[in-house]
Amino acid sequence: MDLPEVGRKLILIGGGGHALVVAEAVQAAGVPASGFYDDSTDAVLGQRLNVPHLGPLAAIKIEEQDLYLIALRDVGLRRKIAQTLSSDQATTIIHAESFVAPSATLGTGVFVAPKALVHSFASVDDHCILNTAAIIEHECIIGENTHIAPAAVLGGRVRVGAHCLIGMGARLLPGVRVGTGCVIGAGAVVVRDVPSDTVVSGVPARVMNKT
Repeated sequence: MDLPEVGRKLILIGGGGHALVVAEAVQAAGVPASGFYDDSTDAVLGQRLNVPHLGPLAAIKIEEQDLYLIALRDVGLRRKIAQTLSSDQATTIIHAESFVAPSATLGTGVFVAPKALVHSFASVDDHCILNTAAIIEHECIIGENTHIAPAAVLGGRVRVGAHCLIGMGARLLPGVRVGTGCVIGAGAVVVRDVPSDTVVSGVPARVMNKT
């Protein structure tokens, strides 16, 4: 985790359920979030953890000395926000109860949730979410702003493009390639490559429609 130095604040973008998980992770590391932006003035993050609400998403302002993390689940919204902010100020949060292999690489603005595993020589690009108990096996490559949902498993050498959602409990067999902008349905078992901008679901996974 890129802990803020004295005088630097950590700002969360989003105040919903995912932001709760992120906020508790940083609190446990001794660096509580200084505030959050969200379109809801009564977002759960403010109610449950008393993190100050700083304004709506349209009013996001990250001071030059501060850090931020995008704590939203919506991949499309995350993408739009990331394009407006400096990646130099994004911080990566790795939960103490996760495992990231020494040979693995993580980009900026990544959140690694409790029990998530990132194995040998895996590569995870900027602004990704590796959610609770997600497994990223050896030599996987995960594109920018992709959300790997809870308990999803990516076998060895899987490649996933940018801006994808890999649903809860999905299984991607070793060597499978998924294009950009894809949605893999919850519980799906992906046994063959998935072209960009495609929604797949089922066991084995079949094309449902285009995103």
